[in-house]
Amino acid sequence: MSCAIHPSILSADFVNLEAELARISTADAVHVDVMDNHFVPNLTLGLPIVSRIQQVSPIPLDVHLMIAEVDRWAPGYAELGAASVTFHVEASAAPVRLAREIRQRGAKAGLALRPATPVEPYLDLLAELDLLLVMTVEPGFGGQAFLEVMLPKIRRARAAIDGSGASVALQVDGGISAETIERAAEAGADVFVAGSAVYNTPDPAVAISHLRALGNRVS
Repeated sequence: MSCAIHPSILSADFVNLEAELARISTADAVHVDVMDNHFVPNLTLGLPIVSRIQQVSPIPLDVHLMIAEVDRWAPGYAELGAASVTFHVEASAAPVRLAREIRQRGAKAGLALRPATPVEPYLDLLAELDLLLVMTVEPGFGGQAFLEVMLPKIRRARAAIDGSGASVALQVDGGISAETIERAAEAGADVFVAGSAVYNTPDPAVAISHLRALGNRVS
């Protein structure tokens, strides 16, 4: 299966988001980071702004919720039309119920793990998910360096997904660039979130194409 590139608008110009979305129209989806300054030490977008992004985006929305009250708020992001809604297991009191609520509202359900959160306790949930996100930096800020120590975790996640027979995408987020994407792909990731590696270039479309080619190079 070919890899997917999801540029993160965390690295975009927030004053000109519609134009910034147009610059990444060749991507597979746009990664929208929602932060509440509680679960992570940063504050970004909320439901009204994401709803407006959904209305103008030329590509599907991949919403990543880094918020404390995720059981309360996540279903609303599915209802506004996001293609996928990913929540952190560390913030959810009832992850299976929440994943089902997201799916019932028409979105794909994703489960995210912080770097220190082991994947093994959640492997029985794979049948309830469409996406598993292994954070390759501490969530909260863009521009961080890729954590190489996450590669074994990605490999274990890939082995579990393949062994389960479930159709679950394996996403990585944090420090993904032309220098790191092949290692993450070799470990088993197939969906790549890239922020500064796309937006901090003269031509985001060229950067997306290059990242996709590198990600697909690994068989």
